[in-house]
Amino acid sequence: MGRWRDGRGRLTVHGDGGAVADVPLEVAASYRARTRGLLGRDAVDGALLLTPASGIHTFRMRIPIDVAYLTADLTVLAVRTMRPGRLGLPRPRARHVLEAEAGVMAGWGVEAGARVTVEVDE
Repeated sequence: MGRWRDGRGRLTVHGDGGAVADVPLEVAASYRARTRGLLGRDAVDGALLLTPASGIHTFRMRIPIDVAYLTADLTVLAVRTMRPGRLGLPRPRARHVLEAEAGVMAGWGVEAGARVTVEVDE
């Protein structure tokens, strides 16, 4: 995909047997949207895609989150759960970061090596 824009869409997680999950997605592509991220939220409806991004922090966050680091072709490099007040080290090959409430990514099938696709609403 070319240049991303802030907006909404759908995230599809692909497993060995086809699509595993279809998740509501918010895309944060502008500097302002990436900086704001999930700050000040008590819950997340679906997931937030930060692009471009290779690392994140959870300072001033209210909830623990799952973080998936994605390559340019949307392959999952690693998934971590982070408590508030932590600094995540940047991943050298990561081009995007996917955030969601702690514990939900495992249920969606998001794990290292999985592929995801993004459909952005026009």
